[in-house]
Amino acid sequence: MEKIVVKNLYKVFGRNPQRVFELLKKGESKAKIYKKTGCTIGVNDANFSVKDGEIFVIMGLSGSGKSTLVRCLNRLIKPTKGEILLNGVDIMKMDSSELRETRRSKFAMVFQHFGLLPHRSVINNVAFGLEVQGIDKAKRLEDAEKAIGLVGLAGLEDSSVSALSGGMQQRVGLARAIAADPEILLMDEAFSALDPLIRTNMQDELLELQSQMKKTIIFITHDLDEALKLGDRIAIMKDGVIEQVDTPEQILINPASDYIKSFVENVDRAKVITAKTVMRMPDIVATHKDGPAQAVRHMKKTGLSTIYVVDGERRLLGVVKIEDAVKLANEHSTDLSSAINPDVPTTELETPLVDLLQTASETAVPIAILGTNQKIKGIVTRASILAALAGEDLN
Repeated sequence: MEKIVVKNLYKVFGRNPQRVFELLKKGESKAKIYKKTGCTIGVNDANFSVKDGEIFVIMGLSGSGKSTLVRCLNRLIKPTKGEILLNGVDIMKMDSSELRETRRSKFAMVFQHFGLLPHRSVINNVAFGLEVQGIDKAKRLEDAEKAIGLVGLAGLEDSSVSALSGGMQQRVGLARAIAADPEILLMDEAFSALDPLIRTNMQDELLELQSQMKKTIIFITHDLDEALKLGDRIAIMKDGVIEQVDTPEQILINPASDYIKSFVENVDRAKVITAKTVMRMPDIVATHKDGPAQAVRHMKKTGLSTIYVVDGERRLLGVVKIEDAVKLANEHSTDLSSAINPDVPTTELETPLVDLLQTASETAVPIAILGTNQKIKGIVTRASILAALAGEDLN
């Protein structure tokens, strides 16, 4: 389900911004338009959707328009034209009262600089937004305490925020945002001010928190590694234009432009590409209908020396070698069971290739990918892993 849909969104800064659109139609660059008109294009014809419960990352270098775009979503910055549909309702058409209520009940923001109130304790900082909403004291403190527990600060409710480390202060900011139970979290460079180790820890904690909350999160960053780690999907911006929207793997494998290709060329692909991307369907026989003779026939036909064996529900039982199947067939056996070796390396669809490298180097058979109830979904070969890491076309 789509939580937010953005259609043909523009933000132009400067006097008489409408004159910019004719120049855009002529293909003029952002720099040339500024020189001719004095107007700066912050967002240029943005089109994308954000699914309910996903982490959607908007990434770009300084000046790319990413922070402008996220502030357009709740109209902290008023777009020049376009549509922003929240649960099917166009935010662009809301009056001031409707917009204020939408911001209060649907959105919460977490900024790079924490914006905490230094004279207040942790719990009173977290409860501040609820206080502004007029929630009674007992209820807001109860909700604030729950949020503090979620971000790992239980026991520090009465501490002064000025006594906390940067990472802990950012946790307070995050707790304040989630205490009001918003539908959408807007996080603008939320971890950029943190030291690298603390930043990595906060990324991990956000992913863990998201596994519990299932919120819709729109996360702004200039760091590609952070985008690849956090994003279910990523939008990459340049000069106000969204160059590509896709999953981290597809951005690595199929960059839409030379600009994006240059971005991703130094990324450690093994940490991002998963088994799902490089898997292929296995050659299998099934114990409920196939015996040794069919296994031998199939291996001879395909040139294989081993074959996967499943039961009637497509659950993996193991592998059979050609010599063992031939032996049973010569004995006129119709049962493969005695030849099945259950010692098969397995993994899951979302396992990063980096976690499969050692197994792939040690095993004599491909790695089986299992879904729910041990059902085989595909296999990953050593060759497919090496091809993916070398950047070869996987399609």
